[in-house]
Amino acid sequence: MARIYQAATMSEAQFRVTLVDDAARADLLVCRVSSAAEAHGDALWFITSDRQFPGTPVYFCDERQADLKVCFVHARGEAGWRRAHPMQGRLSR
Repeated sequence: MARIYQAATMSEAQFRVTLVDDAARADLLVCRVSSAAEAHGDALWFITSDRQFPGTPVYFCDERQADLKVCFVHARGEAGWRRAHPMQGRLSR
């Protein structure tokens, strides 16, 4: 499940992510969920800034530094990988 810890610094992060507004430019379309129990796979994210929370540490950064381009979507049915990517399956713990 994609429990995402929003790291405060790049050195804390396992992955660097940039947010894009255009879904066509994204590698992954993500739907944010309101509880950790709802997080599933790579595309349904529960995001926290609580350092004690067990989750994949990501740092939101500039597109030039990013490992992954993400676009947030409103519907769970829209969420998922847009194309093959080396990070598939690596966001879930």
